[in-house]
Amino acid sequence: MLGGTIGSLGMGLGAYPLLAGEVEKSRKKLLLIFLSGGPSQLETWDPKPGTKYGGPLLAIPTSVKGTHISELLPNTAKVMHQLAVIRSLNTGIADHFQGHYALQSGRTVPGFPVIGSALAKLLEQDGDQLPGYVEMRRDGPKAYTDVGDAGFLGPKYESVKVINAEPPDFLIRPDTFSESKAQVVDQLRVNSDQRFLQGRSELPIRAYGGTFSRAVALMKQRGIFDIEKESASDRELYGSHLFGRHCLMARRLLESGVSCVKVVSHDWDAHQENFHWHQQRCSEFDRTFPALVTDFDRRGLLEDTLVVVMGEMGRTPQINNRGGRDHWGKAWSMAMTGCGVKRGIIHGKTNAEGTEVAEGEVHGGDLFNTFLRALDISPREKYQMTGQPIPAGDPAGSTIREVLV
Repeated sequence: MLGGTIGSLGMGLGAYPLLAGEVEKSRKKLLLIFLSGGPSQLETWDPKPGTKYGGPLLAIPTSVKGTHISELLPNTAKVMHQLAVIRSLNTGIADHFQGHYALQSGRTVPGFPVIGSALAKLLEQDGDQLPGYVEMRRDGPKAYTDVGDAGFLGPKYESVKVINAEPPDFLIRPDTFSESKAQVVDQLRVNSDQRFLQGRSELPIRAYGGTFSRAVALMKQRGIFDIEKESASDRELYGSHLFGRHCLMARRLLESGVSCVKVVSHDWDAHQENFHWHQQRCSEFDRTFPALVTDFDRRGLLEDTLVVVMGEMGRTPQINNRGGRDHWGKAWSMAMTGCGVKRGIIHGKTNAEGTEVAEGEVHGGDLFNTFLRALDISPREKYQMTGQPIPAGDPAGSTIREVLV
């Protein structure tokens, strides 16, 4: 029983980053905050008050002179000097599943790894034992979020799932299964593997065996998932809602050596009552995100951590007859901060009514390549798959050099 549970857990473990306490400060990391459903650019990063499609909300000044964002983000406005905002995304994708995949993989052709799995591979180091990629979300509905992780990189680079801020399953050995019994079972597995290796390819067998050692290492370090170990003031800082708890846990994991953490914020799909809907969603986001930016900066995490905030698409400038905004992939926004990124800048712009990109158009492949560059990885870095070199970034994509230091 124990071997089965460890094996199944191990198949989800990533690129074996270092055990807690062994982290090198220079290791680059990514925190991806994914606003699932597609937030409205007009109610967040690119408001258009007083225009045909602007809606009833106001724009407010920020800590960057001359730059305004939605009144729904008053706390975020205070940390705008830490952010790079892109207001000129045009992916042309207005579908949840396609948008999730394209924005996270930088490709539209299926089978490529998403950014977390890619970094689990590209940032791995000898001796790493913690998962390279951890994904956090609520337990259902799972729509839009589960679009595949590792692609052709295989199960070694799949994400470890954290659901509802609870540690992954099977991290605690059952009381009825002693340490000595576990050692006997593991030795039987090792002996069986050695016999099975005779006359067969060792690569899949070695990979399978590696999942066991990584699972055992994660069991020993399961405390990294326990946010109760954080101070009451830090728990209050991030907020008691699920998004806040996930973001605090993400900080613990990144400080412990995980290369990439994705935190999913749900329910941004405002086809009706858009302004009320965004008031609810932004109230949580605006509580936690600026606190996270300030906390990461205070701790020095922004020096080697790229923080990205995006959804899979934007929302239509035109307001529908239910007071909502529908799917829109032609002109929308996202934000980022941290390592490799200029701060306090706006890249690109939309026209007066927000219906199309006016300057600095950015596509999905451009974003992915820019994330890699910010993390000191060349988009031309190649995976070797069965002897076939495959570039990490889309060769047709560019890099948004205006936002990079």
